[in-house]
Amino acid sequence: MPVEKYRKKPVVVEAIQWNIDEKTMEEVSKFMNKTRIELSFGKLWIDTLEGKMFADIGDWIIKGIKNEVYPCKPDVFEKAYEKVEE
Repeated sequence: MPVEKYRKKPVVVEAIQWNIDEKTMEEVSKFMNKTRIELSFGKLWIDTLEGKMFADIGDWIIKGIKNEVYPCKPDVFEKAYEKVEE
């Protein structure tokens, strides 16, 4: 079977940027709904489908197409996503 090329389908996701202040913590907690999170030494630990991952301050938290959440570094987020105007 020959190798073929595929393009990833455009998918709109929700995301919030992690920052260590009370307002952001409240918003992140609401955004992540029932996902278990922990805060330790400025890192936000998240239970993801791939296991426990952490977000540093400034990282983005992305909600995927199955409502799963995961962290994303700002430089990767900038290259992979653009803001959708509604």
